[in-house]
Amino acid sequence: GGMGEVYQAKDTKLGRDVAIKVLPEEFAKDADRVARFQREAKLLASLNHPSIASIYGLEESDGTNFLVMELIEGQTLDDRIKSGPITVEEALKLALQIAEALEAAHEKGVIHRDLKPANIKVTPDDKVKVLDFGLAKAFAGEQADLNLSNSPTLSVAATQQGVILGTAAYMSPEQARGKEVDKRADIWAFGVVLFEILTGKQVFTGDTVSDTLASVLAREPEWQSLPQNLHPRIRLLLERCLKKDPRNRYGAISDARVDIQEVLADPSGVSVRPVTTDATQEKLRTILPWVAAAIIVAGVAGWLLKPAPPHDPRQVHRYEYNLPEDQEFTGGNYGWRLTVSPDGTKIVYVANEQLYLKNSDELTASPIRGTDEDPSAPFFSPDGQWLGYYSLRDAQWNKISIYGGSSVKLCDAGNWASPAWVADDTILSGNIGSIVRISLSKETTEEILKGEENEDFWWPQILPGGKSILYSQIAEGGGGYQVAVQSFESEKPKVLFPGGPARFLPTGHIVYGLENTLTAIRFDPDTLQTIGGPVSLIEDVFRLYPDRPTHVAISDTGTMVYIPGRMGTIVKGTIVWVDREGREEPIDETPRAYDNPKISPDGTRVAFGITVDGNKDIWIYDLDRKTLLRLTRDKAIEGYPIWTPDSKRIIFSSEREGRNRIFWKAADGTGEVEQIAQMTDAWMWPMSLSKDGNTLFFGQWNSSGRNNIGMLSMEGDHTPKLLLQEEYNESYPQISPIGRWLAYTSDESGQNEVYIRPFPDLDSGGLKKVSTSGGYEPLWSPDGQELFYLSPSDEIMAVSVETNPILKLGTPQHLLDIGMNLGGDIDPEGKRFLAIKKVETKEDDSAQSRPRKIIIVTNWFEELKDRVPVN
Repeated sequence: GGMGEVYQAKDTKLGRDVAIKVLPEEFAKDADRVARFQREAKLLASLNHPSIASIYGLEESDGTNFLVMELIEGQTLDDRIKSGPITVEEALKLALQIAEALEAAHEKGVIHRDLKPANIKVTPDDKVKVLDFGLAKAFAGEQADLNLSNSPTLSVAATQQGVILGTAAYMSPEQARGKEVDKRADIWAFGVVLFEILTGKQVFTGDTVSDTLASVLAREPEWQSLPQNLHPRIRLLLERCLKKDPRNRYGAISDARVDIQEVLADPSGVSVRPVTTDATQEKLRTILPWVAAAIIVAGVAGWLLKPAPPHDPRQVHRYEYNLPEDQEFTGGNYGWRLTVSPDGTKIVYVANEQLYLKNSDELTASPIRGTDEDPSAPFFSPDGQWLGYYSLRDAQWNKISIYGGSSVKLCDAGNWASPAWVADDTILSGNIGSIVRISLSKETTEEILKGEENEDFWWPQILPGGKSILYSQIAEGGGGYQVAVQSFESEKPKVLFPGGPARFLPTGHIVYGLENTLTAIRFDPDTLQTIGGPVSLIEDVFRLYPDRPTHVAISDTGTMVYIPGRMGTIVKGTIVWVDREGREEPIDETPRAYDNPKISPDGTRVAFGITVDGNKDIWIYDLDRKTLLRLTRDKAIEGYPIWTPDSKRIIFSSEREGRNRIFWKAADGTGEVEQIAQMTDAWMWPMSLSKDGNTLFFGQWNSSGRNNIGMLSMEGDHTPKLLLQEEYNESYPQISPIGRWLAYTSDESGQNEVYIRPFPDLDSGGLKKVSTSGGYEPLWSPDGQELFYLSPSDEIMAVSVETNPILKLGTPQHLLDIGMNLGGDIDPEGKRFLAIKKVETKEDDSAQSRPRKIIIVTNWFEELKDRVPVN
């Protein structure tokens, strides 16, 4: 490159590959330029955009100055153009990303000055990365504006003729004249680059630098070389970008960005009918009489033959969209996994931890660039041009253009739940205790319905007339949802029926999920009364858990999309003993949907969760008698069993009160279930118990969207207390046998790792990271001299632990290949592990738990009115 040699290198501190750009030796001799470059590089390092290659640092070693930069895989845009034709749509999607990068930089006051295809990388997944952002000015020094151009490849690399010509071809006229430049120089270069992507050839060329610059100053682009069917808005965009007088260009790159977005969103497509040339018009004049005669004949024939009436626009059509082999639905447990635009022409779903967009006129879906931070629960804006979604990584609600780019934070997760974009500026959201209306422009929140402190309001919808609101909530006693409606003039809600989420449609129906079935019932929004009984419509709508929403979405125009399949069966396995040499001994060879097996302190029984027909309960297995006892028998989901030290009680979590709280019950099945603890607006899971049984450690999740760690006394009033509540996720607390050390999982480093803190004074120092390359679910040996954990590949790792006189950890050692995921345990003597071994069953569990298709139904309102008549 014009600014020096580039090498691929390894950052040994952070364990990542980087690019190192070594700057020329003469550069280091000019102290003023080095100082200026340092100031500029610092500014450039502040740019944070997915389409801008990051600068990690400016370093010096033995007089050699070098930049440490993000290493980008893929080919340059220059190579991509040379490799073959690029479709208009692909060209516009690439240009949109470049425009977004320029816009982000310009907002920070940074100008590129050397934008060209060679400075733009295209990754294998078609993501754009603009390189060397702003380095032209930084490299050129204080006299930058006096040079022929602010491009380092012209001012420095005078012997690299090909590089010089390449740079000169993208200069703005004012830059070529050596005048002061601003962001409009980048807008010119953007137009040149887009022109080249569309045509496959450079706009301005010449045999020498002078000839090339003369072309820039005097010649007009060969407009006829553009695709004949190019959308007129793109032609106008190019004309505005390539005005030789900067005063006549776009004043901001955002104008070009908006034009491209509008064209990509145009229902008629990115192309139009070819422009009719003079030759074509002459030919039409010649054949017009024959065309007219043909039309007359065709008209007469059509009248005589009386063709069938045109296609009925109300006809219902069903289609299947199968996920590609390399995709799988994701989205976690936060919410639904797909949505449909208000006009019914676009579907967005969550797969491979990012959003995918499928247009009705396209066979395949495309990833939405900028949503690779593990999104969930997408929803469209009223105009269909924006998406809201929950970012699991950031624990916040974001919005992004349907064409990708930079996401914008809408709000922290604590403020919203199941939001709906009801107007251009307004989002309606449910939450614990209230329903709120949010103004995006004013950044204000208005509480429009308030309930009890622990009452939840999900999927709110203001009914026609604006006098009442429909919503779903967890039913009393847990185990599912119920649909309710409340007038704004009433203090009490009216429960309509079990199920959820619910939506009132323009057809006069409420549709809602009831287990795996999409159900409809007629409803009068004026009287708030249901009419007639419920009707089952579709019986195979996928759901993740019994009380989670069905995965279905319906547009305002009557397009319905849903993920088919029965509720996912949790992977089945058998419970086995595994010793340190890997020898296995099955406890019970019947495959079941087990999780979190825990051994009683006396070593005679095992408690675990088992899911049967979609509902999980606590069961106990007697190791001597080889019998199973079902401990809980309600519709709520229960799990995470922990034994008390005397082996007489089981502590567990349950959703029977609406959200996970902590309960316990006698292990022999006698007596009632008793609640131990709850937290307002929070979910709790018991994780470990001190050896004396007096202190319980639990995991907690609340509306902040983060996992936290807490504790409570098993004596007295059991008041919960949070121990670790950070800006990252901390979970799975495990107290050491002697009660002095707390092991847990945290993602503060960017990935899950296992840590140890002293207890009870967590901040007294001594925090240590146990794992070295990722880890989770720590487990102490009974004597406290070892700590086990799972690696990212579910291998059991072992670390020696010394605590006298100070905490000292050994190097993690691989112990076993069998994973104890879903919460394993170790026997009281510490000689063998209790684990779940996945087994293959004759049932089609994989098809049930991993649906791979979306059903699309157009004009579905007609079918609904036929199945559930309104008259």
